[in-house]
Amino acid sequence: MTHTAFIGLGNMGGPMALNLLRKGFSIKVFDLSTEAMQRLAEAGAAVATSAADCVAGADIVLSMLPASHHVEGLYLGENGLLAQLPQGTLVIDCSTIAAASAIKVAEAALAAGLRMLDAPVSGGTAGAAAGTLTFIVGGEAADLEQARPLFEAMGKNVFLAGGHGAGQSAKICNNMMLGILMAGTAEALALGVKSGLDPKVLSEIMAKSSGRNWALELYNPWPGVMENAPASRGYSGGFMAELMLKDLGLAEQAALACHAANPLGALARNLYEEHVADGHGKLDFSSILKRFYRS
Repeated sequence: MTHTAFIGLGNMGGPMALNLLRKGFSIKVFDLSTEAMQRLAEAGAAVATSAADCVAGADIVLSMLPASHHVEGLYLGENGLLAQLPQGTLVIDCSTIAAASAIKVAEAALAAGLRMLDAPVSGGTAGAAAGTLTFIVGGEAADLEQARPLFEAMGKNVFLAGGHGAGQSAKICNNMMLGILMAGTAEALALGVKSGLDPKVLSEIMAKSSGRNWALELYNPWPGVMENAPASRGYSGGFMAELMLKDLGLAEQAALACHAANPLGALARNLYEEHVADGHGKLDFSSILKRFYRS
């Protein structure tokens, strides 16, 4: 049986690890939060005392961390995990980080005789809990095939975007578009309500018209329009606004690096930067509606 080390049990990693357990995978977990590890222990996971202890004896190492510096800190350097893993180990990082960081870690892994995939996910916390995530993978096709059973236990879609770093590049393009769409959807709904329209009726109209989009149809930012959306529970849970700000910043950095125009992405980043500065960083990113409508 393949033994998998799972590091990072936050809002995304925790549910992902639970789905692996439910599908019969043997996993050992580690997180800085003892509460997070306790939840996994109660579900049947082995609990590690450190990241190094977690990967001991593992065939596959999977991580889900907040940002580039966390991933680089975990894997690189004399005390990093890459220096402790036996040759041939498959390392999968599902964090959303800069493509340059993903490539840096992958190159170090290859130099150490290891195999590496960057595999950020789309689908949010609801998708993580339901096991319906989309995995956007960068790396070698053969390594993806070894990892596919894990991906399919946690998600519904698996795409090979290209070589190392390509998964991150594709994910950042997707999240930049999502941030722009959410801001535009919120602005349109605010205009409608201020013009005297019912937000639910307006949403139904736009969903059947040329303005339809994912944020409008599946993640509506107006409270009460969609029962299961974060907007209808005080913008709690979901994908935090500060994480959307991080991803829009990564998109802007990528655009600068390859000399791509980024006017709408930059505008969305500015909106989210103001929103987070106003104290809304821990709310779901659909709370950007507050920038356009104040009751």
